[in-house]
Amino acid sequence: MPNSCLAGVRVLDLTRVLAGPFCTALLADLGAEVIKVETPGGDDYRHVPPVADGTGGLFRLLNRGKKSVALDLRSDRGRDIVRQLARSSDILVENFRPGVMDSMGLGYAELAASNPGLIHVAISGFGRESPMGDLPAYDLVIQALTGFMGLTGEPDGPPTMTGESVADLTTGLFASWAALAALIARGNSGKGQFVDVAMYDCLFNFMPAGLAQHLHGRTPPVRVGNRHPLGAPFGVFRAAGGHYTIAVLNPRQFARLAEAMGQPGLAQDPRFSSNGARHDNHAALKALIERWSGALPVAAVLERLRAHDVPASPILTLPEAVAGPQVAGRDLLPTVPVAGGGAERVMAQPVRFSGMGAAPVAAAPGLGADGPEVLARRLGLSEAEIARLIDDGVLHDATRSRERA
Repeated sequence: MPNSCLAGVRVLDLTRVLAGPFCTALLADLGAEVIKVETPGGDDYRHVPPVADGTGGLFRLLNRGKKSVALDLRSDRGRDIVRQLARSSDILVENFRPGVMDSMGLGYAELAASNPGLIHVAISGFGRESPMGDLPAYDLVIQALTGFMGLTGEPDGPPTMTGESVADLTTGLFASWAALAALIARGNSGKGQFVDVAMYDCLFNFMPAGLAQHLHGRTPPVRVGNRHPLGAPFGVFRAAGGHYTIAVLNPRQFARLAEAMGQPGLAQDPRFSSNGARHDNHAALKALIERWSGALPVAAVLERLRAHDVPASPILTLPEAVAGPQVAGRDLLPTVPVAGGGAERVMAQPVRFSGMGAAPVAAAPGLGADGPEVLARRLGLSEAEIARLIDDGVLHDATRSRERA
């Protein structure tokens, strides 16, 4: 089978926390060599709980398969090392505030002057040029300002943030997609480019249902709780001792649901005879469904629904999902060795390709663990030159620091 599709592609990763590291982890999953440049204190996520063996769990999951070089970017020599690494890199990804890279002498114009093929992916909250100005780019802020949070929650409750950092994750996904698109474009033109990725823009593109209502509907989108804003019955319902989901959007599925409930006549009831009517009469429909399912255990409800080919599911906790057959069967949390012995489970990109081999998944690196090797191999520095950088505090080498302690 052919090698991983990004084998030989060099990525210089100046990102931290979530959106940027998620982007570069996806590139590493496809076989790219990702050199993560950290400060001597490390990415903030190294220190965010839960922490195991001195490293935060979020850092471990989002920085799999990378190499770590820890540099003092406040120093001229530290910034010069970044310039040298950029000269032989295909893609640079960073998520500083707009203008910070330029202020350090590491902006696209300067780096591209010595490497015209460089693809510079800049992730920020609102983009390089934005009327939002320099507002802080936290996931929660983006959810609030895009209207995403305003669509999430119960109708009579407050706007609700999602259970995961959806703005960061969608941005990381779009940024990796953009980097690959720019790489293909470079194959045609021979030239790199600057890629401006804004968290706001990315999450805004993840609201098609809300935008469909706003642009083409009769009423503005509002919070509807645990159900679909455009169809019914499509959401969470109560059974005896728990809850389950139903996902019905067309007449055939609803007719099968009515049969499963022992009330086939519901399919001809004018209140429920079309998706629009069911949506408008959702409260009455939900009451009828829960009058039936509320007398049955969740397992019995699901058995009846599945026997009638109605899309439905239990609602699992995350530990239940992790222990389930899908995660194991699709190898979504592979076990990999870690430095110093032992092993741990890590995330891996979920797509399977028939014509490309998968890059081997590796654990996240220790802080600065790969600095000497990377500088020797990529920049040709001697052991004495590397030792001097360490002694001067420009390069942080965790292994050597432990030996000195």
